[in-house]
Order: sequence, then structure tokens, then C-alpha cells
Amino acid sequence: MKNWLSTLFLTLCLSATPSYSQFFEEGRFVRDVRNNITWYRCTLGQVWNNDTETCSGETVRLSQDEIIIAVQQAEQQLGGQWRLPTKDELESLICAECDPPKIRQKYFPNIEREAYWSGTKNRWNGRMYWSVNFMTGHAYSRFFFYQQLPALIVRDR
Repeated sequence: MKNWLSTLFLTLCLSATPSYSQFFEEGRFVRDVRNNITWYRCTLGQVWNNDTETCSGETVRLSQDEIIIAVQQAEQQLGGQWRLPTKDELESLICAECDPPKIRQKYFPNIEREAYWSGTKNRWNGRMYWSVNFMTGHAYSRFFFYQQLPALIVRDR
């Protein structure tokens, strides 16, 4: 009985661990231990400001083709190999209990309250990509590759 209670207690403690414990701040980056990736904390077009510990500048909205160029520039400026997050990686940022934007702003400040690109194509229509809307917290596959949306970028660890 004592072992059973200990196991139950440990299980409850582990399941009560906040989901945001998956993130660790590293200056302009956030390490995501659940997905084994590193996020650039700012939306493309913005830069991390160490003095204010936030993102500054204007968000740019890009098509999937334009993002290829932006990622190449990010690789030159930040080092490493960057890419768009997958739909699942982007969805893992959703904070259901947060007011819009539905993301933990401690880790990702100045996120727009709108849909963000993922790099995951719609498997039924290869001209469309999945997005995650940080206003609603929902994922959609209704944007064509040529439409312009904001984006976050990641690199594998």
C-alpha cells in the first residue's frame, strides 16, 4: 500500500509539472527540450534587444518563397541551420490558458495575434501549408504558399 501511494504521489507530481518547463531562456534563443530544438525568440523582421530583454522592430509577413531568403539571412546573422518549425513544433507553443496571444510571452515577447507559418505542407493540397494562430490557439491548413504571414524560426539541437 505504501509503495502504491508513493507511486501515485510521484505520478501526480510529474503530471502536474507545467508545460512551459520545456523552455529555457538563452538570451535571444529559447531551448525547447521537449522538441529538441532551439527557437529564435523574435518573429522574422524583429531583433532581440539584450537591454530591454524583448523583441524590437517590425514584424514582416512573408510568403513561403520569401521565407527561404529570410532563413538564409538568419543563418548568416545567427549561425547554424535555421528552418520553419513543423506544425507540431509550432503547436507546442500554444498556451491555452493565456490571454491572446496564446503563447508564453516570457519566452516569446511581441508575438502577433494572428496565424504564423509552419513548414508543414497540407498533404491533400501541396500548395497549402499549416499555420498556427496565436489569437485563437488553433492550427489551420488554409493558406497558400504565396500568401504572406509572420514566422518564427528554429534550428535542430
